[in-house]
Amino acid sequence: MKSLKSDTSPAKRVMLAVEVNYRKTYGRQELKGKLINISLSGAFLKTGDLDFGLSEKIHLTFSVGTRKRDLAAKIVWKNEYGMGVEFFHTNNRDVQIVDDLIYYIEESRQDRKQVLSQIFEKVS
Repeated sequence: MKSLKSDTSPAKRVMLAVEVNYRKTYGRQELKGKLINISLSGAFLKTGDLDFGLSEKIHLTFSVGTRKRDLAAKIVWKNEYGMGVEFFHTNNRDVQIVDDLIYYIEESRQDRKQVLSQIFEKVS
């Protein structure tokens, strides 16, 4: 598996709060965590369970709208709050999954901004 990584600059990060299930790649026990930020190359996974080693491969499952999505990742760093993961994109579909999630988050924020703007226009 290869990872998508830019050698020139970090990928743009999008802040979010998406519930995920994760497990060791060949493990059966699923744990719950939350994606706090994401880019095409990786994410920060907030978790209370840090019994995972650096370079360990994990499997993430989350929902985008009504669709369930799966991704493979590798732990590249961790701290007391969670872990940084790098995605393994094995095909264009994997990249599209992350891109869809980023688009979904940004669109929902845009919709909220429009609603707030309409409210402020009516109030003023």
